[in-house]
Amino acid sequence: MDRHTNHKTLIAPLRAAQRHFSEAGVRAALEDLASDALFRHCHPFGDLDGPGAFYAAAYAPLLAAWPDLERRDWIVMAGPDGHGNDWVGCGGTYVGTFKHAWLDIPPTGHFTTMRFHEFYRFEDGKVVEFQAIWDIPEVMMQAGAWPLAPSLGREGLVPGPATQDGLVPGPYDEARGAATCQHIVDMLDHMKRHPSQGGPEVMEMPRFWHERMTWYGPAGIGTGRGIKGFRDWHQIPFLAGMPDRGQYLDEITYHFFGDGDYAAVTGWPNMVQTISHPGWLGIAPSGKKITMRSLDFWRVEDGKIRENWVLVDLLHMYDQIGVDAFARMREFNKARQGFDDETGRAQP
Repeated sequence: MDRHTNHKTLIAPLRAAQRHFSEAGVRAALEDLASDALFRHCHPFGDLDGPGAFYAAAYAPLLAAWPDLERRDWIVMAGPDGHGNDWVGCGGTYVGTFKHAWLDIPPTGHFTTMRFHEFYRFEDGKVVEFQAIWDIPEVMMQAGAWPLAPSLGREGLVPGPATQDGLVPGPYDEARGAATCQHIVDMLDHMKRHPSQGGPEVMEMPRFWHERMTWYGPAGIGTGRGIKGFRDWHQIPFLAGMPDRGQYLDEITYHFFGDGDYAAVTGWPNMVQTISHPGWLGIAPSGKKITMRSLDFWRVEDGKIRENWVLVDLLHMYDQIGVDAFARMREFNKARQGFDDETGRAQP
């Protein structure tokens, strides 16, 4: 078995344990797979050393809030990046009944979903680094507790691949994965030409993107359909607010990898730019230079990108500019039954 197919096999017991979530099963699977890993999680969790610290900070509170928690993957892919690292990328949805407050987000008592993108870097058959973005704003919105600007795009449960082939099987096809990955790299190189080198035409988007493409953005930005939907609901306001996007490549490192018709990227961070103008998420132009974490998947069909799943750690971005989304949310919670009317925190 080739090593990339083997890595997907090695991660399968953890995915299975999370599909039938129990503390004992998940902890054992994490210890077996990633006993010495650095867990790099989205805001407000941060970096955590080892599976014990990660479970205690991330999974234990979520399982307490969603007692019937399940993990459902719709993308599992693997491959090498350009720096000699091997990765597995997983995209999917955590689901459960939201019975108790989590991160002071008020429970709904209903079925709740949270998209995840999780990347695992392997060395010698073990995970040594884990990176994850959970779409926490999506949970806030379902609870009626999102305290910041509404999305321009469409919110809702994000689907998996239309082709239902995101659990990419082996054996690993090196040439095919590299070709898919190169298509994405070429597309991004063209995207960075705008606005510094000309108007939207310099991006040559119809060359890279399918006319029926869908861009599945994070909650807080939302989904856009077609090139026009992508530009209207994400790209135009994004570039209007931060026109120096893509100008600080010496400060970041990209990790691209491909598998079949799928490609993925991480960087942690993989974007550096300055909020110098109005136009994005209603944020005032503070002149603040920020970093952004984005874990992305693409699916290529007939030589063009048909679907693109994007998660951005928006809560971390807000934290860098001095906006505490959780504090603002707690202000709303003061009027809710079961929450302290001074602090907005869930009462024990």
